[in-house]
Amino acid sequence: MIPVLLILIPLITGLALFATGAGRARTGSLVSSILTLVVSIAGLTVFKAVRYLKYDGSWMTSIGSRFRVELDGMGQVLCLLTAISFPLIFVSTYKNEYKNGNRFYALMMLSQAGLMGVFLAKDALLFYFFWELALIPVYFLCSIWGGERRIPVTFKFFIYTFVGSLLMLIVIIYLYFQAGQSFSIESFYALQLPHQTQSWLFWLFFAAFAVKMPIFPFHTWQPDTYEQSPTAVTMVLSGIMVKMGVFGVIRWVVPVLPVGAYLWGDTVTTLAIIGMVYASLLAFQQNDLKRLIAYSSIAHIGLMCVAIFATTKSGMQGVMIQMFNHGINIIGLWIVVNAIEQKLGTRKLSELGGLAQQAPQLAILLVVVALANISLPLTNGFVGEFLMFNGVLSSEATHYNVWFTVIAGLTIILSAVYTLYMIQKVFYGNTNALTVSATDISLNVKVALVVIVLLILAGGIFPKPMLAITNELSDAILNRMNVKSLF
Repeated sequence: MIPVLLILIPLITGLALFATGAGRARTGSLVSSILTLVVSIAGLTVFKAVRYLKYDGSWMTSIGSRFRVELDGMGQVLCLLTAISFPLIFVSTYKNEYKNGNRFYALMMLSQAGLMGVFLAKDALLFYFFWELALIPVYFLCSIWGGERRIPVTFKFFIYTFVGSLLMLIVIIYLYFQAGQSFSIESFYALQLPHQTQSWLFWLFFAAFAVKMPIFPFHTWQPDTYEQSPTAVTMVLSGIMVKMGVFGVIRWVVPVLPVGAYLWGDTVTTLAIIGMVYASLLAFQQNDLKRLIAYSSIAHIGLMCVAIFATTKSGMQGVMIQMFNHGINIIGLWIVVNAIEQKLGTRKLSELGGLAQQAPQLAILLVVVALANISLPLTNGFVGEFLMFNGVLSSEATHYNVWFTVIAGLTIILSAVYTLYMIQKVFYGNTNALTVSATDISLNVKVALVVIVLLILAGGIFPKPMLAITNELSDAILNRMNVKSLF
């Protein structure tokens, strides 16, 4: 019943918060998210027996769909990320004020319920249902509480994600009939579709998830949406929701359409690397902290995509681990951005400087998070990226593995340059008329950042638990992707 509780707690809370006041909604959402975290940890420790980690109940049995949810290795990693992220988001933004705050927090909780369902679903129709449940609240959160350009930006976000969802639904329905009118993941995995069919189905299915990751050229909605969304929503989008796309490719695309993934792997990898270089170069040009971090995220997700199609054990485990680590690190960066914006009313690099003199604690904590974001050894970011690069370099799925590794490696150097440049512009140098009156971070922000720093160090020094959780599932996915013998 652990998977059911992970969905029900935020779902019931979200529905209940619509009928409460703003103050109670803020407290209620925090309490609910902490309870969800406790249940998630219990599923990894006390109740880790298989019978507690799955549930299979009646849902739409007349059309071959059941309410099947299960915590497997990748599900455990991403449900834990979701469970950790929401308390951190609510604690770090606890002093932020929102008009009709009860609705804001209610929609945030509904989005968490949808995210949990996406990572747990073992039925394709149920997966699609939760996918939409995760996204729909975000449309309202962005369009109601966003910045000045929120309406056109949210409309663009809606169009991109709606088209992606439509493509996903088309493929799911097609596979449903091919699988004997069943939506179960096992029936999808058992399909032996012709090579030509897999080839065109792959692009429809992959595009649905590529929009959410996002991969070049499906990325143009992301920087604007991150910039215009409330920072708490941006944390959800970049910390967790982009992982929906990566997760979908690993869970549904490459195991169901392994021949399509093999045929088009080099093309997808090339697009991902173009996006990495493109986003890294654009990050240098940004004056807005939100946009800089948004382009940084595109580069990191691109590397995950490259590692998936390398078809190696190291690369696949690296992706699963890095989804968690990247989520923690990027939320840490957004917390710093929110703290600066709340204190100074600006996110522009050109208007900041010298904050280390006025807020030394914030400066120290940011440096740790930033070093993790550029994969410094002994931080969590190093573990995942080392495994991914090792997987790409040792790949036998392509003749271009060395070139892919070299170009992708250059983006890591670029990431270090623009991240350190950001730190220098924001925290060092002389103070100005705006920053001279700044004060250090409040207790709630400090608590959130300290927790993130501890997670960064723990993941970098002792990655064994994550490797153990993802080991079995990585082998299972790679066995499905091993199709070279068919050619």
